[in-house]
Amino acid sequence: MKRLSLFVVALALVAVGCSKSSTSPSNTPTKPTFTATLSAANEVPPIAGTEAGARGDATITFDTAASSVTFVVNLSGFPAGSQINIAHIHEGSSTIAGPVRIGTTLTAAQAIVLTSGSGSFTSTATGVDQALMQAIMNNPAGYYFNAHSAINTGGVVRGQLVKVS
Repeated sequence: MKRLSLFVVALALVAVGCSKSSTSPSNTPTKPTFTATLSAANEVPPIAGTEAGARGDATITFDTAASSVTFVVNLSGFPAGSQINIAHIHEGSSTIAGPVRIGTTLTAAQAIVLTSGSGSFTSTATGVDQALMQAIMNNPAGYYFNAHSAINTGGVVRGQLVKVS
C-alpha cells in the first residue's frame, strides 16, 4: 500500500512538472519600420526650379536592441547629376521646418550623385538615443525624413513618417 501511495505521489509530481511550459519568451528585438513618401512639394517652402519634380521614398527601420536606425532611400525626378549630400529625421509637423533628430551617415564629402536623375542609398546610424526612438514610435506623424541637395541645401524632398510594422 505504501508503495502504491509513493507511486501516485511521484506520478502526480511528474504530471505537474510536465504541465508547465518549457518555452521561454522570445528575446528577438522588435524592429519597427516606418516609411516616408518624399516630394519636393512637401518641403517648407515647396521647392521651385530644376529640382521641383524630385520625389522618392524612404524605409526606416529601428533596431531597438542595437540602438541603430537603418535608412533605405530611393530618389527620382532629379536633373541628371544632382548631388544628395545629407539626409535625416527631423521633429515637426508637415507645416514646419523642425530640428534634426537622427542623421544618416551621408555627408557632403560623400554625396550621392544621381547620374541619371535617380538613385538609392542605404545608411545606418548607430548609438541612437532609446528615448528618442520611443518618442518617434509613439508619434511617427510628428517626425519627417528629408534629403538635401547641393542646389537645395535646406532640403529638397521630404515626407512625414508612417509606421508600417
